[in-house]
Order: sequence, then structure tokens, then C-alpha cells
Amino acid sequence: MDANVTGTGTISALREDILGLTADALPAAETLLSVARRTVGDMGIEGGRIVPAKIDAQQTAVHGLSWFATYVEGLRQMRGWAGRLDQEGRLDRLERLMLQAAYGEYLNQLQGGIAISQVEIVRPADLGISESDLAAFRTEPVLTLMASGNTEKVRAEIAGLIEHGDFGHAGLDDETLQLIRDQFRRFAEEQVQPHAHDWHLKDQLIPIGIVEQMAELGVFGLTVPEQWGGLGLGKLAMCVVTEELSRAYIGVGSLGTRSEIAAELIRLGGTEAQKQIYLPKIASGEILPTAVFTEPNTGSDLASLRTRAVRDGNVYRVTGNKTWITHAARTDMMTLLVRTDQGQLGYKGLSMLLVEKPRGTDADPFPKQGMNGGEIGVLGYRGMKEYELGFDGMEVPVSQLLGGEEGQGFKQLMATFESARIQTAARAIGVAQNAMELGLRYAVDRKQFGKPIYAFPRVHGKLAWMAVETMIARQITYFAGREKDSDRRCDIEAGMAKLLAARVAWSNADAALQIHGGNGYALEYPISRVLCDARILNIFEGAAEIQAQVIGRGLLAQRN
Repeated sequence: MDANVTGTGTISALREDILGLTADALPAAETLLSVARRTVGDMGIEGGRIVPAKIDAQQTAVHGLSWFATYVEGLRQMRGWAGRLDQEGRLDRLERLMLQAAYGEYLNQLQGGIAISQVEIVRPADLGISESDLAAFRTEPVLTLMASGNTEKVRAEIAGLIEHGDFGHAGLDDETLQLIRDQFRRFAEEQVQPHAHDWHLKDQLIPIGIVEQMAELGVFGLTVPEQWGGLGLGKLAMCVVTEELSRAYIGVGSLGTRSEIAAELIRLGGTEAQKQIYLPKIASGEILPTAVFTEPNTGSDLASLRTRAVRDGNVYRVTGNKTWITHAARTDMMTLLVRTDQGQLGYKGLSMLLVEKPRGTDADPFPKQGMNGGEIGVLGYRGMKEYELGFDGMEVPVSQLLGGEEGQGFKQLMATFESARIQTAARAIGVAQNAMELGLRYAVDRKQFGKPIYAFPRVHGKLAWMAVETMIARQITYFAGREKDSDRRCDIEAGMAKLLAARVAWSNADAALQIHGGNGYALEYPISRVLCDARILNIFEGAAEIQAQVIGRGLLAQRN
């Protein structure tokens, strides 16, 4: 398509001054966020303390605040990304336009309303923001970007620049990280991408040969310290690897998730003996772990967890049921959350067990005595399979209690949430990127009315915005990864990354399927798989509503 369809000098003028303009606009957005935190806080805080009943009653406002803050963080991180690129001499035409479009769109949504789901829009008034607050927000830089930042002509120019697969500099300022990205992109494109759709259609486990290759590449020990046999890399490296693997197939990108959680649990909460035994085996891929937390009637309400472990001499006898356990059959160890103190309600009676188990087979998926399970059929996310598990007096040696102390399970699990949500955000970015690339390829190749459908504004405009918002989600995720690598608390930032990236993955997949038209609904087209895979990202590792609740409460707690 013709990239020079702008027709005026407006875009060029904005593009050249975009760093200064966005720097001038950002404080207005931050001030409006401060107003929202105050007004929503007034709805849910009494005597300087958060009142849970009030927070629940004002759930829409609290969740809206979370989205509002996520948008402002997105603007902040896009501005930081562009500034770093500028210092390195890499802030090119495309990156300038992406920054411009991001500000143009998000500033408009901050004023007009943010879609927190397909059927819910939160507007400023819902957050207690007054018209006078909005008038103060509408500074000259803000109005300029709202009017000209994300116009049809801007999207057309972006579309012309991404047509051949250049989606902008990711902003990795570390040569090692770029080399890691290149290595895993080659592996994913050569070993995973050609086969992923067939695995999905046949509902097959990812071949063990792929798992073994990933182990050789160090995927399972990526963030495990070198003293325990890992690569000792940070969470930002984890993001890069996860994104590239998930771009090929979310199942492959998710294989490392359970290893990341198990290693983090043991590294932070295990005894020295447990670290020595398990961390090297997890890092090498000798042990494939699975996370066994969720129960049929608890979901995110872990305080109501009922699976019990009763001590009987030197063993615990475990009884209860778990559900939505990923990769349960072909794994060697379960990180199993149980209630060890039956008289202690809530979180305090929970403990984490490291339960060794034999790998299952198709004929006998759960050969461990006292344990049984059945597969849950799912729309997507199929490469590891989902299971319901039952335990009937299953014996676990007392030595397998994580950390050697009862009642620490929830605290130990909480310590992994930041990393898990950052990793899930990276998975979502990979899926979003894949959806965008599939949509672009189809739009360029598909001819209608004598030209590629990419020439039509409502087609290339969709793809241009996909590129912009994928970059916004990527930059928030990288920021959260950097914060974690710097040993700074980042539960809110990790939550924001997961919240936005999951939505972007779904919106990209939905829009890319729309671009495919009827063909997108056909099973033979990979976008049909990507749509199903994308949908789970708003649910697991904390559903979008739970994620927004956690972020909102965190923001209100900071207010005080």
C-alpha cells in the first residue's frame, strides 16, 4: 500500500516534536490519575483504612481505577521507551508514530471512557472525576494529541511501515538479550511454528522431543541461580524467551511457567536440602513440575481451600480434589497447596507440599497410589492438557513440606505471584504478536475488488493499532521485569502488565480473525487456534476482574 497517504504536514510536525509533546502531556494524565485515586479512595476508605465491604460495593470504580492507572503507566513507559531509543539514535519514523498514536488514543479514552470488558465501559464520572477535573486535564499538549495523535491518516502511515513485518524496536538495550531473542525466535520458527496447528487440531501433547530441546536451551532453568545449575538470568530475559516461544505456540511458551513457579517456590521458601535436591533437576528439565492449587469450588478464593493433609507419623495423608491442573499427567512433581491445620480457617492453615510422582502414560495417566484424574476438554491451550485430580489418602513424606514449617503455604505462593504474572504477560504479548502477524499476512495476500484488502482503511487501521497497543503492553511488561530484577516490589506493575497484555492478546486475535472473514472461522486457518488460545489469558493467573481488584486495592493502599 502507499505509505504516503497523509495529505498534510500535520503528522510530520507532530512526529518531529513528539518527545516534547508527550513529555508535556504526561503530567496532565498523571494528575488526573491522582484525582481518581483520591475520589475512589473516598468511596472505599474510612478512617484511613480500606473497608472491604465498601470496596466490594464500589467494585466498578475500583476496577476502573486499575485500568485508568494501567493506561497512565502505559503512556509513561512508552515515553520512557521512546526516550531511550532517541538516546541510542534508534527512534525512527515508525517508533515516533507509535508513540504519537498511543498518546492520542489513550488520552482520548481517559477522558471519554475505558472498555474494561466487551460490555463494560468505565467513564470519568464513575471514578468521581468532575468536569472541572477534566477541564484541567485538557491542556494544549493533551488536546493536540487527542485531536491528531491517532487519526486515520496516522494509522495509514503506520500501516505502510509495518507492511513488511517491521513492528518497531522492542527497546532492548542489552546485546545479550537481543541474542537470546534471536536464538529463541529461530528455534520457535523452525521447530514449533510449522507443527503447532497440527498439535492443536489433534489435541496432542507437545512432543517430548521439543521439551528436551527446550531443556537443552536452558528454558527451565532460565532464572534459576547458577549455583543451582540454572542460567542465572533475570525476569526480563524470561520475558524475551517467553514472548518468542508463545509467538509460535502458547503451549510451548507456557511449558516453562510451571518450572518457573516451582523453582521460585523452592528458591524462596525451601529448605537447603530441598534446594539442593530439586533446583538442579528443575533447571535441567529432569523434573517437570506442575502447579496444583485450584479447587472446584474455590477458584481465586484460596482462603476457602479444602484439600486437607493430615499428618500420620512421618507422612501426610492427602484427601480432596483439584481442578484446572495443567500438564498434570506428564510431570514428575506437584507443588500442592493443602490445608494442614484443619482448625485454622483462611490462609493461615495452608501449606505447600512437594509431591513426587511418576510420569503418566496414555494408558495410565496417574499411576501414583492414592491419586486419580481425568482430562478436561478445552477450546485451546491444548499442548499440555488440563485435568481434574482427586486424592484419597495419598501419602506424602513429611520431609516434602516446603520449608519444613506448616502454615506458610499461602505466603510462599504469594512470593511467586509477581514473577508468574510477568511471565503470563509475556505469554500474552507473544500471542498478540502472532495474531497480528497472521492478520497482516492474510490482509496483504487476500485480493478483493482488484486490490489487497490491506489497502482498505478499516483493515490496515486495525493492524496499525494492534502494533501500537502490543508495543504498549510489551513496554509495561518489560518495565515490570526490570523492577523485579532490581529487587523492587512490583505487584501492581506486574498486575498491570498482565491485565493489559491479556486484553491486547484477545483484541488482536479477534480483530485478526475478523480480517480473515469466513476463513478465520475455519479450523484449517491458524488464527482460529490463536483466538481460542488468546481467550484463556484473561482467566488464568488471576482473572481480569481479580487482577483489577488486586491492583485497585494496591493503589488505594499506596494512597495512604
